[in-house]
Amino acid sequence: MRVTIGDPAVAGFAEVHRLQQIRYPGVTPRRQPVHTIYVPADRFSSSTVAEWGAHALGLLEEHLPVDLLTEVFGVPASLAGEVRERVAAKLAAEPVEDLRIDFEDGYGLRPAAEEDAHAEAAAEAVKRMHARGTLPRRWGLRVKSFADGDPARSIRTLDGFLTALGELPPGFTVTFPKVLMEEYLGQFSQVLARLTQDLGLPELRFEMQVEAPQTLAFLRPGLDPRLGAAHFGVFDYTAAIGLPPHEQRLDHPACDHARHVMQTAFAGTAIELSDGSLAASPASSSRHNVHALWRRHAELVRHSLRHGFYQGWDMHPSHLVSRFVTVYAFHLATYDKYQARVKAWEEQREAGDGVMDEPATIKTLAAALHRADAALALPSR
Repeated sequence: MRVTIGDPAVAGFAEVHRLQQIRYPGVTPRRQPVHTIYVPADRFSSSTVAEWGAHALGLLEEHLPVDLLTEVFGVPASLAGEVRERVAAKLAAEPVEDLRIDFEDGYGLRPAAEEDAHAEAAAEAVKRMHARGTLPRRWGLRVKSFADGDPARSIRTLDGFLTALGELPPGFTVTFPKVLMEEYLGQFSQVLARLTQDLGLPELRFEMQVEAPQTLAFLRPGLDPRLGAAHFGVFDYTAAIGLPPHEQRLDHPACDHARHVMQTAFAGTAIELSDGSLAASPASSSRHNVHALWRRHAELVRHSLRHGFYQGWDMHPSHLVSRFVTVYAFHLATYDKYQARVKAWEEQREAGDGVMDEPATIKTLAAALHRADAALALPSR
């Protein structure tokens, strides 16, 4: 064919394309936890995960017969039996997918010797869990923020924990909260690099918490090579923008805005996103109060899922029931339809109801099926 420009080479293209591949590698198909639980360090022990699971399973058995799933959670009757069966199996086999031992807000300020002792005790508990095969596949610490003005305390806790632990089981990460200044990320990353080298550990990665409007301003691809996730902090964020206490909730429009900024900043990267939590537990052990808590928590989990946040924080064993019921119902409700649409695309025909999907939609459907398979899977161990 005849052309006008003889040489189609674009000056500088190779370097720009290389940077594109670094900044936007695409979402890797790995199993992201559906939740993170955090437990104050002074309340953590090697039996914590088992205790949470037993508590949640007891609530399921006492307060959620299969015929109440529709009333409490709005689960279609056609799915109720399968959802309940899956939740019971999950609570028995893997009640916690991601664990944080908390040395920040949930722990508070303590004398130095006391926090040192809790860091060492946490390491011993993790050793026992790893030996028994009860350590969640994702786990780690939440250390204190540099924004508090005392980075040495944060570093000492992490250093002491890792030193006492010795061998590092897989799945470890560190949660770095209240990142008010971008420079804190680089400083904390340098600490992790030194600990990696001095202790002979595999590369240490961390996740940041987005808890202030200032943080939204510097979110971008390639923020730090050790950064693996960003978790939204609803209570600090809503307090920072001046919302009244009764409006500190995940489904507030201001929180939707913050989450959408996070999604926009990290789209196309390998950074995982997680939503925040509900700071409430059942007012009593009565069925009425347990159901009220479950309904509210389920509303928030559904809100997160609809907005593309597939992970959230749970703060009480009762949350495990409403988390897994809602997640399972969400995925099962669309699984067969999504699968049929992908198959129709592969066979180059229209899907049911005359749907003609675009390639981008097919990628989204395939990703949703992969996410559902991961969320519905039970551990092999």
